Amino acid sequence: MLGILLLAGLGTWAILRPQTITEVVTDLPLKISDKLERLWDVAQESLREKKYLRAEKALLTILRVDERNATAYNRLGILYAKQQAFKDAIECFEIAQSLEPSASSLHNVGLIYYETKQYEKAALAFEQALTMEDDVAARHVAYAKVQEKLGRNKKMIESLERAVEIDESPQTLNILADAYDRNNQEELAVDLREKAARMLIPQGQPRQHTRPARRVM
Repeated sequence: MLGILLLAGLGTWAILRPQTITEVVTDLPLKISDKLERLWDVAQESLREKKYLRAEKALLTILRVDERNATAYNRLGILYAKQQAFKDAIECFEIAQSLEPSASSLHNVGLIYYETKQYEKAALAFEQALTMEDDVAARHVAYAKVQEKLGRNKKMIESLERAVEIDESPQTLNILADAYDRNNQEELAVDLREKAARMLIPQGQPRQHTRPARRVM
C-alpha cells in the first residue's frame, strides 16, 4: 500500500506542477509543436479529472509524433500504475529512463516492484535512484520500507535516519519513531515523538496542561 500511496503523491505532483511544452518538445516544426501542446493540455486536464482513457489516447498520440518524449512515457507510466496495470507501467518508466535517465523514473519503477512484492528488484531500483539523487527524503523512506521487507533492519533504520537528516519534519520523525519501536528502541522512539509533538505547536503558544480534577467534598 505504501508504494501506491507514494506513487499517487508523485503522480499528483506531476499533474499539478505547471509544465510548458518547451520543457518536453524541442527542435520540432511549429505546427507539430502546436499540436503537441494541445495534446499535452488534454492529457494534463484528463489526468486531473481522472479521465484515464482520454489521457492515455492523448499521451499515445504525443508519442506517435514524438517517440522520444521521456516525459510522456513517465506520465503514461503513472497513469497505468493508477489503474494497477503494473507491467505496462514498468515498461513505460524503463523506456523513459533509457531516453532520459532520471531518479524519478527509477524511483517509480521501484514503487511498482514494491507494490508487486518484488523486493530485491525494488531495492535495486531505489539504490540506483539514490545514486543519482540522494537529497530527497521520500526516496530514503521508500528504500527503508523495502529493506524492512527484506529483513535488513539495520539498513532500514539507517535509511530513515538519513531521511530525517534531510527533512526533519513531524512526519519523518514519527516514521523513524515507529521503526525504533519495532526494533525495541523505545527510548529513542519516545524522544522523537516528543520532538515531533513540539514541532506541531505554533511558536509562542504555550503547551496546555490538563488540570487535575477537583475533589468533590
